[in-house]
Amino acid sequence: MDLLQDLAWRGTIYQQTDEESLKDALKKEKISLYCGVDPTADSMHIGHLLPFLTLRRFQEHGHRPIVLVGGATGLIGDPSGKSEERKLLTLDTVQENVAGIKKQLESIFEFEGENGAIMVNNYDWAGSMDIVTFLRDIGKHIGVNYMLAKDTIASRLETGISFTEFTYTILQAMDFQHLYENHNCKLQIGGSDQWGNITSGLELIRKMQPEGSKAYGLTIPLVTKADGTKFGKSESGAVWLDPEKTTPYEFYQFWINTADADVVKYLKFFTFLSHEEIEQLETALQEEPHLRKAQKALAEEMTRLIHGEESLHQAIKISAALFSGDVKNLSAAEIKQGFKDVPSFNASEVDGNLVDLLVTAKISPSKRQAREDITNGAISINGEKITDAAYSLLESDRIEGQFTIIRRGKRNTL
Repeated sequence: MDLLQDLAWRGTIYQQTDEESLKDALKKEKISLYCGVDPTADSMHIGHLLPFLTLRRFQEHGHRPIVLVGGATGLIGDPSGKSEERKLLTLDTVQENVAGIKKQLESIFEFEGENGAIMVNNYDWAGSMDIVTFLRDIGKHIGVNYMLAKDTIASRLETGISFTEFTYTILQAMDFQHLYENHNCKLQIGGSDQWGNITSGLELIRKMQPEGSKAYGLTIPLVTKADGTKFGKSESGAVWLDPEKTTPYEFYQFWINTADADVVKYLKFFTFLSHEEIEQLETALQEEPHLRKAQKALAEEMTRLIHGEESLHQAIKISAALFSGDVKNLSAAEIKQGFKDVPSFNASEVDGNLVDLLVTAKISPSKRQAREDITNGAISINGEKITDAAYSLLESDRIEGQFTIIRRGKRNTL
């Protein structure tokens, strides 16, 4: 099975230009190809992953990926999928965002070796270009009627679109033309909403390069969930690649909680497991769904890819401890991850008496109820039941001198 057949099996091809010609080109030579992201935030989220993981599949077949961070286009704003103008970011903010995103992309690609990835920033060639040069050398080749026919622009005509965002597609076309000319880049990959921008790049290459020059475009489908809810959202919001925004434990939990109806599709989309491995996991899902082997494999593969082996082991350890209730062997750093969204209370505000603490921290509604909870075995400290109503917290109850985990029943945790 060749590369394009593999992508088709995984369901990661939405649209492509000149399929047969691209297939021949991939067989004859190792090409350079690119995918870009605008630094609209200081981190990517999992909604950005699929095009870049598809780009990496090309690298694993010997082709050279070019990873573009849009320091220039990020200052403008892509009108794709927007009903109104984006808020413009400052140059300093964009540059800070570029630095954060570059670090995340470095975890996905191999930058050494014969086909090592190249990382570029379109601000390097667009940032210093004066307006007259842009209009004469680039804008002259893209017709207004051609741009008005693009869905991303046509959909904004009634509500309004500024000249700034109107020219975004030309800037991205300029990226493709620049990379074609300077890096022999022959293919652009993007999400399905990038089709208009990609074909604008092909048009510019056709106009500016010698007759017979070949370049291609390929888009990836929008990732959806079987229940109709938006992919990439957790209860606390977007699932970020930055471990400070979404901890490795939260990241792992997002994937392991994938519904049975979605998990095989996500294994094909996001992991580099072989066809045989995915088919075995699909069989296990059908025959032993309660074991959740497919979800575990998905969570492990994705957490390892983005956060590394050590963070994966940590996420598994935290998950096991929270499931069993045995949290005393967790480190303070692991507790911060696992209990990030759990209510907390500064125990120094009380004298340490457990009954007083339960009431003050609003775990139990009254001292009478607190005593009953303790004597009935409903209260645990760091996973161990406490049945002595006269108990006071000890220094040894503080994990690494910082945290004490108090639980009332199975759900109420402080």
